[in-house]
Amino acid sequence: MVKKITETNDFIKRNAGKCVENGSINPELYSEYNVKRGLRDKNGSGVLAGLTSISSIEAYQYENGEKIPADGRLKYRGYNINDLVKGVVSGKRFGFEETAYLLIFGSLPNEKDLEEFCGVLGSLRALPTNFVRDVIMKASSKDVMNTLTRSILTLASYDNNAVDTSLENVLRQCLMLTSVMPMLAVYGYHAYNHYECDDSMYIHRPDPSLSAAENILRMLRPDMKYTALEAQVLDVALMLHMEHGGGNNSTFTTHVVTSAGSDTYSVMAAALSSLKGPKHGGANIKVVEMMDDLKKHVEDTTDPEQVRAYLEKLLCKEAFDKKGLIYGMGHAVYTLSDPRAKIFKSFVSSLAVEKHHEADFKLYSLVEELAPKIIAEKRKIYKGVSPNVDFYSGFVYGLLGIPYELFTPIFAMARIVGWSAHRIEELINVDKIIRPAYKSIGGDNEYIELNNR
Repeated sequence: MVKKITETNDFIKRNAGKCVENGSINPELYSEYNVKRGLRDKNGSGVLAGLTSISSIEAYQYENGEKIPADGRLKYRGYNINDLVKGVVSGKRFGFEETAYLLIFGSLPNEKDLEEFCGVLGSLRALPTNFVRDVIMKASSKDVMNTLTRSILTLASYDNNAVDTSLENVLRQCLMLTSVMPMLAVYGYHAYNHYECDDSMYIHRPDPSLSAAENILRMLRPDMKYTALEAQVLDVALMLHMEHGGGNNSTFTTHVVTSAGSDTYSVMAAALSSLKGPKHGGANIKVVEMMDDLKKHVEDTTDPEQVRAYLEKLLCKEAFDKKGLIYGMGHAVYTLSDPRAKIFKSFVSSLAVEKHHEADFKLYSLVEELAPKIIAEKRKIYKGVSPNVDFYSGFVYGLLGIPYELFTPIFAMARIVGWSAHRIEELINVDKIIRPAYKSIGGDNEYIELNNR
């Protein structure tokens, strides 16, 4: 067996170069054939691939027909995200459930609607008998996103109507998966922490009377305790990550797989696989790691010049992971500001004070101030650079005691609502499989007999 593994590894090492040699495409050909790489044009605008009424992103304004960078705006079903957050905070209630109702059903719930909806989500917040023992606790993994994906695919085996794509059935499945996603992720982490980190195991049942944010903290912590501010900040985080237009990678994946006629479990598993990459849902981890590296290599983190020098090294590929990036800065769509980051920051300051991390908050604020200026000086950019939501989200999760392994799963717990809304919208409005075109540049070859090669 060892010999076979060695032979396989040797084969792969010898032949991997052939993939590069025969698979590389001249970048100039993309311009020659007017191909939009990543479905984005040279100015960074996305190729129009669909229509949606679920959310909208605004990053520019137009003056005399000219496109001008502007502060970003995010709207859910036409409602500004700032107003939605302010509404639930001023009303001293949790917003995840209210916003989920808005995205899925298209209108804001009244008190009766909201009470009924919360009751339904609470009743669905349960897993099949022995599922935790038989599925989640077996083959535990540090990669909780993979554990989450496996669990969701396995849940299909417990659903007698798993492949039924009628609207009523898909809605039932989406609400159920929205309810149990925190359980699957948190229990998956606890299994990893116990079996691979040799720590204690805690499996706390959720409380159907509590909000999603409260239950996440309740299930995660050994003593099940949390403060009102902690729950509020996590709830706001869930609201901000819940939806972001149809063009983001994981939501577009939802549309693509739905268009193929696939079942809800497969659609959500595909979306999770798309979200987990460091270029999408895993970006906040890179921010935290970058900031940790900064603190290790900058003697005085209150000195703007020392921090500036480190950030310049980042761009010159001389620090951290040497990728030439200041993580958490810039966005594919937003220009002058990401509205989610601005909202987040207002809550981060309060949480930092409660957790006695004011110094860290000041450092984040300093990097937020310096980084856009340095990027503008060092790089040719076609639009403004500002902090995105990932810049502060990892810091917030750290203050909440959420481990790195759950950073992206927290994102998924929120974004599954947006995926559900887009899946339903695709089913209602479109009956065509999404199939973009690729131009072949491979040319023709004459077949050569094996003994003559």
